[in-house]
Amino acid sequence: MKTSIVGFPRVGKLRELKFASEKYFKGEIDAKELESVAKELRKEHYEAQKNAGIDYITSNDFSYYDIFLDTAVLFNIIPKRYTDLGLSELDTYFAMARGYQGEKGDVKALAMMKWFNTNYHYIVAEVEDDTEVKLAGDKLFRLFGEAKEEGYNTKSVLTGPYTLLKLCRYTGNKTAADFKNAVAAAYKELIAKAEKEGITLLQFDEPALVYDMTSQDIELLKEVYEEVCKDTKNVKILIQTYFGDIRDAYETVVNLPVYAVGLDFVEGKQTDALVKKYGFPKDKVLFAGLINGKNIWRNNYKITLEKLAELEKAGINTVLSTSCSLLHVPFTLKNETKLAKEYLEHFAFAIEKLEELKELKALADSEDINNEETYINNQKLFNGTRVKENEEVKARYEAITDADYVRLPLRSERQALQKKVLNLPKFPTTTIGSFPQTKDVKANRAAYKKGNISKEEYIEFNKKKIAQCIAWQDEIGLDVLVHGEYERNDMVEYFGESLGGFLFTEKAWVQSYGTRCVKPPVIWGDVYREKPITVDWSVYAQSLTDKPVKGMLTGPVTILNWSFPREDISIEQSIAQIALAIRDEVLDLEKNGIKVIQIDEAALREKLPLRKSDWYTEYLDFAIPAFRLVHSGVKPDTQIHTHMCYSEFTDIIPAIDDMDADVITFEASRSDLQILESLKANNFETEVGPGVYDIHSPRVPSVEEIVDALKKMLVWIDEDKLWVNPDCGLKTRGEEETKASLINMVEAAKIIKR
Repeated sequence: MKTSIVGFPRVGKLRELKFASEKYFKGEIDAKELESVAKELRKEHYEAQKNAGIDYITSNDFSYYDIFLDTAVLFNIIPKRYTDLGLSELDTYFAMARGYQGEKGDVKALAMMKWFNTNYHYIVAEVEDDTEVKLAGDKLFRLFGEAKEEGYNTKSVLTGPYTLLKLCRYTGNKTAADFKNAVAAAYKELIAKAEKEGITLLQFDEPALVYDMTSQDIELLKEVYEEVCKDTKNVKILIQTYFGDIRDAYETVVNLPVYAVGLDFVEGKQTDALVKKYGFPKDKVLFAGLINGKNIWRNNYKITLEKLAELEKAGINTVLSTSCSLLHVPFTLKNETKLAKEYLEHFAFAIEKLEELKELKALADSEDINNEETYINNQKLFNGTRVKENEEVKARYEAITDADYVRLPLRSERQALQKKVLNLPKFPTTTIGSFPQTKDVKANRAAYKKGNISKEEYIEFNKKKIAQCIAWQDEIGLDVLVHGEYERNDMVEYFGESLGGFLFTEKAWVQSYGTRCVKPPVIWGDVYREKPITVDWSVYAQSLTDKPVKGMLTGPVTILNWSFPREDISIEQSIAQIALAIRDEVLDLEKNGIKVIQIDEAALREKLPLRKSDWYTEYLDFAIPAFRLVHSGVKPDTQIHTHMCYSEFTDIIPAIDDMDADVITFEASRSDLQILESLKANNFETEVGPGVYDIHSPRVPSVEEIVDALKKMLVWIDEDKLWVNPDCGLKTRGEEETKASLINMVEAAKIIKR
């Protein structure tokens, strides 16, 4: 038995890469110092895999920002507006990822989208009609050479040609089909150079194969790979799929002229059936993804070993692997000192998953696993009941009726009433919720958690920040205000801390995008609200102004999707439990005079099944009603907002409208407002605030830029339904750029009103 992983987390066990990158952005360290930190991290990652006896150690899974962007740069897919800046190679790369505003120019960042069904965001590469796709970069070869110098003969990883063609954005008249020959030639050039450099195994990540595929897609796949692999000699190709099964193209993929194919047996619901029905070629190697790369629960060795034995019996040459990259789980349990052993023994982060691979490798070769200590200890975790059900939660869930999912009166009647009660102007201005989490805010929270200041001191500090925030918003003329969320560490963790059924880690960070890391809570048991969560802060903020202040909540789907979920009950039941808990908070806010309540569903689309045929039966039929369950009990004149982050929304517009919110805000600036035509075509009834500027970039948008965006919006959106707001919350931005951007936004709204 041999073992492998698809990829490894890259930010470091204590977010070393994040902090080094941010210092580089601020000019506190140079490129050489940044690379020094990166090199030490890579060395640590290779060593961890070696210590676990991993046979196929991975290189080039490291990135300063995003591997998809790395692959685009490798093949010269760099829009001219970035090369025209005349920056260094590294700074051009960061300009594509973050935008650039300085003495050499002013450009927005490339679009950012969710990576399939995860909370990771990738940078969408842009292909212009005159883009010359060719091998131009050397990062893959440099990192292979670096690993070799350390004594590791690695498999090198990059995005595969099919996924690259399908996920790029084509900004001119040409399409993926027009670039297939150039892409194939570039990959052939890569393979030729890999052979010269001594690389023997290339892993081409092809997650796009788990989407619905047409006959044209399958033909594109065949044509590209037959050309790419035509002259390969000493370099072997592994096609690695993940996040689902490849039911549309299974026979095609396993018969491509490659050395190996990686299949996901965790999220790939039909993977096992496909292998049994069609078999697997004897002359190829199957990298079997049996260790869950996206969740943190321990692997059940009995089930995994039975599957390995079954594959062996079928005569399939098998390598045991993770289902996807370990990028999506925290680094190690070794940093967790506060959770009791009774919890920790059920978890496996990235380092622990390497240990699982090591133990399974040994057990697969054992003659009697029932006498092996590692097997005995593993099975103890699965032979008992881990969670005791909460009978009150269970009874409340079972008592839900169809009427609980319906809000009355109709939305059109509510919207007319709300305009009178709230006295809002046309093109009302607002923000999404959070304001910059400055050093003093973080220091105050840390001091309180460590017991260095009292609860009273902690609250008093935050009240001063809220008062300043409200006063400043009033001063610049925003119409609907927010309290700034200074008391919140994270939009999911903060709520989970007041909900029964959650566990929290200390340093279990997971990369969301670039330098942004999150610390997802763990859903351990049945979920319920233990106490009011946001009411006191919202009531205080509202007391400081006559303008409406939004109550800010996170919705049930996002709380679940941005947590590590239970595996012993259905996703539908988990979401409904959370929805009932957040419903209690909504009704409490309303009872205390809060007239505008935003329930963020930033991650609604994130867990949408990757195949359209599964959308409603496996997700939307319960996710959308769960949102309605949260707000159906409020009065007609209470305005319900929701917000959604970077995702492709155009194909689920009817479902979003069916959430029955009064107002929705969402990311739009990085995607060039592509969603607007779809809103019009679907007769979207919800009032809408497409983001007028990108908050994931430090650049400040001009008044003219925002005016231009609003004019484009008004082509597709009725003037009585358009709101003016940034893309997302402002938590990660600096105060100076935030104030400048919002002042320009308010001024742009005034111009549009005139």
